[in-house]
Amino acid sequence: MVNRFLRTAPMRRVLAVLAGAVAAIGGGTAIALAATSGGPVPPHKPLAAAIHQALAAKPVKGISADISFTNNLIPSFELQGTDPLLNGGSGHIWVSSDGQLRIELYNDNGPGDPEIVVNHHSWWVYDPTLNTVYRGTIPAQPGASGHGRRTDTLPSVAQIQTELNRLAAHLDLSGAVPSDTGGHPTYTVTISPRHSAGLLGQLQLAWDAYRGVPLQFAVYRNGERTPVLALTATGVSYQSIPASYFNISLPKGPRVVNVAMAASGHPSASGNHGKHGKRATEITGAQAVARHLSFRLAAPATLAGLPRRSVSLLDLGRQHGALVTYGQNLGGIAVVEQPASARSEQKLNLSSGSGDHAHGISLPTVTINGASGQELDTALGTIIRFTQGNVTYTVLASLEPAVAKAAAEGL
Repeated sequence: MVNRFLRTAPMRRVLAVLAGAVAAIGGGTAIALAATSGGPVPPHKPLAAAIHQALAAKPVKGISADISFTNNLIPSFELQGTDPLLNGGSGHIWVSSDGQLRIELYNDNGPGDPEIVVNHHSWWVYDPTLNTVYRGTIPAQPGASGHGRRTDTLPSVAQIQTELNRLAAHLDLSGAVPSDTGGHPTYTVTISPRHSAGLLGQLQLAWDAYRGVPLQFAVYRNGERTPVLALTATGVSYQSIPASYFNISLPKGPRVVNVAMAASGHPSASGNHGKHGKRATEITGAQAVARHLSFRLAAPATLAGLPRRSVSLLDLGRQHGALVTYGQNLGGIAVVEQPASARSEQKLNLSSGSGDHAHGISLPTVTINGASGQELDTALGTIIRFTQGNVTYTVLASLEPAVAKAAAEGL
């Protein structure tokens, strides 16, 4: 449970998670705080005191709530058909006291309802419009063996304030603003970094003032007042959730895509190690990485005006690739390079069907130095993928398409 985690985790870890979620969100105009619906609001408190109250809250037995999901990430002209995962919509969420999660979005005009299920050791996402199930395992976390009991103590208000003061060097925090979300008294905080982070603007979070449970989350594009992504809970019930709600079988018939994660958290097809027994992801530096590649590494000193920051070797199973980053945080550019193959040259297939029955995203083509590729332009960034010679490049940036294209052309 979220508030159980907040109560037991060290405050430094709690605030590190909060900071990590928004570390690269760029500055922008102030975002209007969550509108109230005329329900009860909690008394005014300093942010440190409001966080302390959430950390001290008694763990709830479980959560069942209706949800409203907003998704303005993809421009409407690129969307085909209706898909709650892409268009947004309504649904329901269940969370158990031991951390299991299930989200169901309603799709009245489509082939089925999208599902997201997270169990103790695995997860899966079902997108019926693409007739695809994405699934994977959850890597074991250090110290998560279940042996022994946590001895972390509840931090004082003064300790929390000290941590907030440290965060304030990098983030602008609105303070705990009394509000109500779905009829529950909440505190809402708006967070924006002091340094630019590309197209990302601000993050807004509202939590139950007395139970410490998040009830609203929103991400905004720089300078915009309408959220790009938002999830709001209403009709919230704090009650035990039967295990059967999470132990549901994968849908039969759809294509299944297995998403593997290496222990380090990087996508990987295997646990292969690099030279001298090191994992491939531990090999860094342009020269060191280049020696392990079957193709010529493209890592210019600058790209689209941004200085090169790092070069890392990627373990792709039977072959190696490279990750080259430019600039800092999400205001920078990431380039993934891998040997061209039938698999890597596949187009970004984000749609299914045709004509009146088409669903998903219609991706425009883009020409990079004479090579044909695909471009995914979103409200928070751009992805360009193309193959040139024997190398497939994927450029990711929280920047406008023109800048991402200039970066691709600079490789």
